[in-house]
Amino acid sequence: MANFDDLANLFVLENVQNQINFQPQQPRLMRRETFVSDAFKLSDSAFIKNYRLSKELVKDLIEELSPLISSQNRSSDLDVTTKVLISLNFYATGSYQTSVGNSIFAFVSQSSVSRCLEQVTTALNDESVFGKWVNFPSNLTKLRTVRNEFYETTGFQGCIGCIDCTHVAIVPPNKDPLNAPPEYIYVNRKGYHSINVQLICDSKLRIMNVNALFPGSTNDSHIWNNCDVYSVVKEIYERGHTGFFLLGDSGYALRLLLLIPIAEPITEEENFYNKMQMATRSVIERCNGVLKMRFRCLLKHRFLHYHPEKATRIINACTVLHNMCIMNNVPLPTNEHVADIDMGIIQQNIPNNEMPHGGNANDLVQGRYVRSKVVSDMQRNRQYKSLCKVH
Repeated sequence: MANFDDLANLFVLENVQNQINFQPQQPRLMRRETFVSDAFKLSDSAFIKNYRLSKELVKDLIEELSPLISSQNRSSDLDVTTKVLISLNFYATGSYQTSVGNSIFAFVSQSSVSRCLEQVTTALNDESVFGKWVNFPSNLTKLRTVRNEFYETTGFQGCIGCIDCTHVAIVPPNKDPLNAPPEYIYVNRKGYHSINVQLICDSKLRIMNVNALFPGSTNDSHIWNNCDVYSVVKEIYERGHTGFFLLGDSGYALRLLLLIPIAEPITEEENFYNKMQMATRSVIERCNGVLKMRFRCLLKHRFLHYHPEKATRIINACTVLHNMCIMNNVPLPTNEHVADIDMGIIQQNIPNNEMPHGGNANDLVQGRYVRSKVVSDMQRNRQYKSLCKVH
């Protein structure tokens, strides 16, 4: 018995000693990279579907934005590549930040997605980037090039761009005490809150100018009268260089620099002008559609859940990316449902005098003269082509 008691005591002592010396194993911390898949291993079509840009173009974009995005200060900070891919995925899908972060190609928190989106959007709005990709022709040589491309594509002489406004839905902005515009002026004629975005594009769907500074209730003509392009084209005319104008719909007033359809055409020549004008102008409607199909965060039913100022910067960022895709011939994603896309184009009816309240009568008269000349020139060209076919 004594031996048994000694053995029992020895067992107890060993057990106590083992508990004293025991050090629990620390749980293994899994690095984010353990869960993240390499997006660049996707097929080309799958990559474009997720990020809208091609692999080569994304690599170029990362290199271009790297100097403008804060570098890693800690080992846990996200690298520039991850930040760009996360932002591109948000622009492409318009999903909530949480679902974007939960992607197998990101696996980050919602707050991290928010910081990525802020940094990349700010970088895309930097003048060195934005001015490179979105710019209106700055000299006569470039203007003539755009005008010739329109003529070769559509047969319409003198056009240097097509203009239209499209509405990008936003959530109702919070009341801001710092003299911000009141919430109700963001409600457009369709009854939802939006930013009225003016786009001017060339014949290849490249956006030459974007103005996303005005609330949804703003009239299209008001945006045109207060944009930089208006003053540029006006200066060209004042220096004696005529034969340049933009094409718009009836939401605009007829002006020297902006031709719209004839409200009540009578002659065959006027009907032919309307047909050609609307066929040429359709390029801006296609541009609106492509922009929103490619970057679905701009769709009406997605709503940008941001303050109007940030929403404006997101719109500008998508415009830069759109032009990158157009100029590099990146195809639109396939096998996506597009029937529910609302391009947000709101037609506005202008009275037969084609001049809304507050318009300049002299400018209207000049606009009618220019349009009449265009109608006559188109008729002469039409007759000349008919004679050439006969002979």
